Amino acid sequence: MHLEKVKTLVLGAGKTGVSTAGFLARKGAIVALHDRKPIAEWGEDARAMKDRGVALIDGDIPSWLLDQIELVVISPGVPSKNIPARYVDRKDGEVIGEVELGFRFLNGSLVAVTGSNGKTTTTTLIGEILKEGGLETFVGGNIGTPIVDFAESTTEASWTVAEVSSFQLETIKTFHPKIAVCLNVTPNHMDRYDFFSDYAAAKHRIFMNQVPGDLAVLSADNETTLSWTSGLRAHISLFSVRKQLEEGLFLRGNEIVSRSGGGEKVLMLKEEIFLRGLHNVENVLAAFAVGLACGVSPESIRRTVMAFRGVEHRTEFVRELRGVRFYNDSKATSVDATLKALEALAEGDGRTVVIMGGRGKNAPYAPLEDIIKKSVRAVVVIGEDADRISDELSHVARIVRAGDMEEAVAVAFATAESGDNVLLAPACASYDMFRTYEHRGQVFKETVANLK
Repeated sequence: MHLEKVKTLVLGAGKTGVSTAGFLARKGAIVALHDRKPIAEWGEDARAMKDRGVALIDGDIPSWLLDQIELVVISPGVPSKNIPARYVDRKDGEVIGEVELGFRFLNGSLVAVTGSNGKTTTTTLIGEILKEGGLETFVGGNIGTPIVDFAESTTEASWTVAEVSSFQLETIKTFHPKIAVCLNVTPNHMDRYDFFSDYAAAKHRIFMNQVPGDLAVLSADNETTLSWTSGLRAHISLFSVRKQLEEGLFLRGNEIVSRSGGGEKVLMLKEEIFLRGLHNVENVLAAFAVGLACGVSPESIRRTVMAFRGVEHRTEFVRELRGVRFYNDSKATSVDATLKALEALAEGDGRTVVIMGGRGKNAPYAPLEDIIKKSVRAVVVIGEDADRISDELSHVARIVRAGDMEEAVAVAFATAESGDNVLLAPACASYDMFRTYEHRGQVFKETVANLK
């Protein structure tokens, strides 16, 4: 891809936008970095782009500038229907996202992982499996390190494992995973999409450039992903925790089983997986499918899975105090993710006091009713969607309101009994009170650490 002297506009001055602007500048492009926030409110790294020859623009973009732009690169948080992007697209400029840009400079093979829930855990685990299997491996994408940061370090022998969101998939064109994984598709980001089908269609784009020699890894337990199996060109590998499959990977009792060509092999036992919850068994099954396809031995994968302790902010054990266990699942930004976290803790003893709330995504909270009745002692609500959560769940749960995270933790601890869990699983985005879900999780952990 030729970038020398190409007039480029990067939309979004967050981490991805800064990496993208820096990459383009190194390639000799003429770069402008834009965000609607005043430049004074940008991060230090974003403001420092000026010293590297990148123009900084806030607020409205002048029409004279848009007339000159040849390439727009959109950060994940910026809607693809953004007016400047549409303007440039209509006048024959190109509009892509960072993952598409990074892919064009990537060498070797790509594993791409998407899904409403479990992406980060599965992407991280696959990365560990390939590294421990002796493969040169890079891990990034939506997981934290933009692909443009390491694309030029990859070789023909390397494997890149990338987490990709629906937002990122909206703007792909040539993005072509050798192995594409979709863990599940459940209602999420309904504040951005008009219909669930639009959100699902964005997820489905991960497979659009695959060919018969590629692999598509899909859940047989999710109605949406299962419906896609008849229309894909890639070879399909299914996984399930609910039923035995004629071919694929599945949970049978306490056994993780791989079945193909009429034969089967027990890969490991469920009890050997450190992570709690059936959703994490699903993640392990998907990771096993990828590892085996990449040529890693079953024994090596088993050892890696047994040693894997999960990722930060994902049902992360924080501490135990006076018999109460505290868990941080700040990354549970959807209702389904909160459901899975509650189900995982329900497998143990005691009940759970769950902290929920933040900036809602216009998804109903009704799917939580059954698990709340079964295992939740109280729901502590915070943030912009506190009223809606209270309205929709007060008939099945005791609702307690809190003004901030410190009060929420104190109230939850006071409400819990010895043997209970206190779980942060907001089912909402963090941006009403915190910079990111990571910031929210860190504040929770610091508050828990300070409890006496």
